[in-house]
Amino acid sequence: MEEYDFLVIGSGSGLDVANAAVSRGESVAIVERGPLGGTCLNRGCIPSKMLLYHADVLETVERADRFKIDAEVRDADFAEIVREVTEDVGADSDSIRRGLDSSSDHALYEAEARFVDERTVELSGGVDDGARLRGERVLVAAGTRPAVPDIQGVDAVDYLTSTEALQLQEPPDHLVVVGGGYIAAELGHFFGTFGSDVTVIGRRPHLLPETDPEVGRAFTDRYADRFTVHTGHEAVSASAAGGEVTVETRPYPPASDGAPDGTGVTVTGSDLLLAAGRRPNTDTLDVAAAGVETDDAGFVETDEYLRTTADGVWALGDIVGEYLLKHSANHEARALMQNLFGDPEPVDYTAMPFAVFASPEVAGVGATEDDLDEGYATNTYRYEDTARGGAMKREGLVKAIVDLEGEILGCHIMGPEASNLVQEVVVAMNAGSGTVRDIRDSVHIHPALSEVVQRAFSGQFSRGGGGHGSGHDH
Repeated sequence: MEEYDFLVIGSGSGLDVANAAVSRGESVAIVERGPLGGTCLNRGCIPSKMLLYHADVLETVERADRFKIDAEVRDADFAEIVREVTEDVGADSDSIRRGLDSSSDHALYEAEARFVDERTVELSGGVDDGARLRGERVLVAAGTRPAVPDIQGVDAVDYLTSTEALQLQEPPDHLVVVGGGYIAAELGHFFGTFGSDVTVIGRRPHLLPETDPEVGRAFTDRYADRFTVHTGHEAVSASAAGGEVTVETRPYPPASDGAPDGTGVTVTGSDLLLAAGRRPNTDTLDVAAAGVETDDAGFVETDEYLRTTADGVWALGDIVGEYLLKHSANHEARALMQNLFGDPEPVDYTAMPFAVFASPEVAGVGATEDDLDEGYATNTYRYEDTARGGAMKREGLVKAIVDLEGEILGCHIMGPEASNLVQEVVVAMNAGSGTVRDIRDSVHIHPALSEVVQRAFSGQFSRGGGGHGSGHDH
């Protein structure tokens, strides 16, 4: 059995911690069963956002007539777009492999790992099949994989997950999407822009259910203008015949009147995409054999320092389930380096932002109205009421949520550049006093789009949560 000072399972954000251990003279082993670089680089945010930018460019050209510009798209080489993105991602992954292979300080094992004892894994596959590795300290950073919902007959259907969808060489004729979250929204936008008919089936009352409800409802309305959207529906069965797939639904929750007549809908399309969340890879790792406890959904239980219930074992990233976001995993990696090699400090998740790169784009940070009962106020300002927003001829909104003393509780944005606009609020919540004044009193360039954020935090706030009284101007 090979023994190391530090054993890392997964080659995403865990690599940053592995490199920090190497720099301190520790012997380090890295186990990765898939392409180097983790989910984000190979099957997640990098290829999807590269592809989505192509959709944004196409959409921009198609809107040119709104600006009295005569432009048309004569062709879009979809297969070449996908091939180029796939090659770029593969080159980055190969670059990571070459770096590790050329390092005398990293031992790379490209195999499947499964815990067999405390801080001990057995490998399967490749030249090291059957080998055992033990780490004085172990980092579990093995991520998640697409979840397959419990739908009768789905195993007999040639369905897609996000992994396969990112590799398609041509857009489906009619894509049926089960799921209403960010993966469904982004891939629906991508394929819809390139010509697919898209039908989205979501269980919750609106798409993007983790967003603020006002933003979620507005986003759902916009998607209903583009696609066929069935919210409040749960897919219960799937079947394939004649080159088509059919999905049957029922109102969700089953006891509710999710449809006008209390019945489900039947949707038939050429392809089925399951985008109903992700599940942690703790089962394939058999973390219980190492004494690592998980929650009911299978995510690793950690304390505020990212320590698991097993001595000497830490975890970070999607497999922890705090935020399934690459920037959250990077943040946790930085925190873990401090906790392993410096004075331990709890991980600070204050003002963790998110973004959905759909059309319209959505981003947010902090609390939503669903998170709050009382003692808060809101103000919503629309893009089209600013000079830049009007010039862009795009609808959008910024919703500010504050407490009654003016401290920023959250901000939620729908519209162009939402992922960039929210960053100002993130900085204010983290680095400033975190109040309305941090944004309201900062000079904003005129006529830049950022004025919409300033005005959302400068206007008349209305008390939320069933409170009484007039608006509050902080």
